[in-house]
Amino acid sequence: MKTATKPLTNHEEFCLKNAAHFVAARGRTPATRTRAQFATLPEAQAYGTAIGDGRTMIYAVTTLGLSAHITNA
Repeated sequence: MKTATKPLTNHEEFCLKNAAHFVAARGRTPATRTRAQFATLPEAQAYGTAIGDGRTMIYAVTTLGLSAHITNA
């Protein structure tokens, strides 16, 4: 599975390389937003791909609490 359609920034690359977990987030507003946590990027991407609309945002989260949007699935 691809990780991005554009080159990653230094911050995004750092978060991806040091990710403790990945979050798949959906929803435009906080009231309707859902989040699911996954141990690996492929698991998070599979979750988003199963929905099939390409609007699941995948974030890498480090142990320091830093996060970066990596791709949509």
